[in-house]
Amino acid sequence: MKKVLILEDEMNIRSFVVINLKRAGYEVIEAGTGQEALDRLQQYPDIGVAILDIMLPDMDGFEVCRRIRATNKQMGIIMLTARTQEMDKVTGLMTGADDYVTKPFSPAELTARIDALFRRMGGENTASAEVLTQGPFVMNTRNHTLEKNGERIRLTQVEYAIVKLFMQNPGRALSREDILSAVWGREYEGELKIVDVNIRRLRIKIEDDTNNPSYITTVWGLGYKWGA
Repeated sequence: MKKVLILEDEMNIRSFVVINLKRAGYEVIEAGTGQEALDRLQQYPDIGVAILDIMLPDMDGFEVCRRIRATNKQMGIIMLTARTQEMDKVTGLMTGADDYVTKPFSPAELTARIDALFRRMGGENTASAEVLTQGPFVMNTRNHTLEKNGERIRLTQVEYAIVKLFMQNPGRALSREDILSAVWGREYEGELKIVDVNIRRLRIKIEDDTNNPSYITTVWGLGYKWGA
């Protein structure tokens, strides 16, 4: 059974999430503080997705996210943000989250986001695995790895999916809607800014000069283009 961690200090919200995720077939690991969540992650290393609230009694969800990403790039991370706090969404994504859900949220919405992350982590069928090579980059779709000039770049699942989409469409201008649909799924109902923030995060990892990007370039009024 797939394991999901829910980090939420408000018991009523946590119980609500736990009940609905169990109904959806997930095994749920609970935590009420940041440290408890980190302990649970060590105790259950096979947790696939973590749902992190931001406001916690000991450390905020951003710090928990940073600590997870320091050792685990593959785990799916969803931040729970307040609807009015725009910076929470951006900060959560920049610290390594894959997605965010704003409070209040429906059980169906949260479950759909978790389902999408698990599907993405499932990877490609071995028979269709391939190596994509463009410029200094080599992507192995079987191992979900990306190298630049022979050096491994550590990517989250979402970052990997975005680069793969670009490398499969070299020189083609992709709209934000194209990227959102391909990476997050056609049923995704989130905001387009999630694409921009992830592109910003990717540029930090792969560009020689983030102020003058040469691999992921902006197509004004449309989206982005891969130019390696």
